[in-house]
Amino acid sequence: MTVNDAVARRITALLKEKGISQYRLEQASGIQHGSMQCIMNGRNKTVTLSTVILIARGFGMTLSEFLDDEIFGSDSLEIDA
Repeated sequence: MTVNDAVARRITALLKEKGISQYRLEQASGIQHGSMQCIMNGRNKTVTLSTVILIARGFGMTLSEFLDDEIFGSDSLEIDA
C-alpha cells in the first residue's frame, strides 16, 4: 500500500466516523474537488505534507491526530525514496 492509499483510507474512515461528506471536507480544508478526487481515486502518486495538514485541519484535528492510526505504522507501507 502506498502512502497515498493510506491517506485515502484514513480520510474515508474519518468521513464515516464524523458523519461528514467529502464535499464538506473539501470546503473546510480548502482543497479543490479535483485534487481530493485524485487522492481518493489513487490517481495521485504522492500526497504532500501540506495537503495532509490541510486535510487534518478540515477534520478539525492536528496532523498528529490524523496520523495516529495503525495504517501509517504498517511495515507494508511503500515509501518512495
